Amino acid sequence: MQEGHSGRTHNESELTFNTTPNILTLIRMGFVPIIVGCLFVKQPLWDVLAAIAFIIASITDAFDGYIARAQKAVTVYGKLMDPLADKFLVVSSLVMLQELGRIHPVVVIILICREIAITGLRALASAEGVIIAASKSAKWKTATQMVAIPMIMINQKVLGIPIFHIGLVLLYFSLLISLWSAKDYIFGFFKAVKEKRKQKVLSRRLLRQARREARLATRLAMKAKRENKNSY
Repeated sequence: MQEGHSGRTHNESELTFNTTPNILTLIRMGFVPIIVGCLFVKQPLWDVLAAIAFIIASITDAFDGYIARAQKAVTVYGKLMDPLADKFLVVSSLVMLQELGRIHPVVVIILICREIAITGLRALASAEGVIIAASKSAKWKTATQMVAIPMIMINQKVLGIPIFHIGLVLLYFSLLISLWSAKDYIFGFFKAVKEKRKQKVLSRRLLRQARREARLATRLAMKAKRENKNSY
């Protein structure tokens, strides 16, 4: 009874919405319209405010996953909202910076298409029963973008440092990492699916073999039973 109760408690906790990580994720989503609105003003002060808002939102991204693991508060809602919040934040910012003429459209197209492709790949992998973990290169891609984007938003020198140009270099670097990590995801996907299907084939073979052995054992048992009757 106790095990059943704890099982129900665990399942219920996964469906809990009101957790600290989920609240942080919602806050990150709430920063998206703030950032877009600040950039629409097209004034240096508002650009800085947009960059500050982006940085704060990025910090919530760093904390919500850590808190979820530390408190064992991983929920179904969090698994859905966390990656969506990241994509809302980055994609919205990239589109606005392209609108302001600070990023070339081709860069934005490649980055967005890459995100769509990897999201689709992960969904397909999930349907195959395969979990694709984030690669180290993908984590570097995310970290680089989170640094580059607010620097491009500021669009001016800070203490004589060309923040904007440094941000552009980092963004192009993240573009290269994005393409490289996409290769890792694709090869990892096909390798995992191939291994998964090998295991399925092996399982079916073992199951058929077990059934044959069971039928053979049944026939032998029946034969032995008949022989015992005849001996009497």
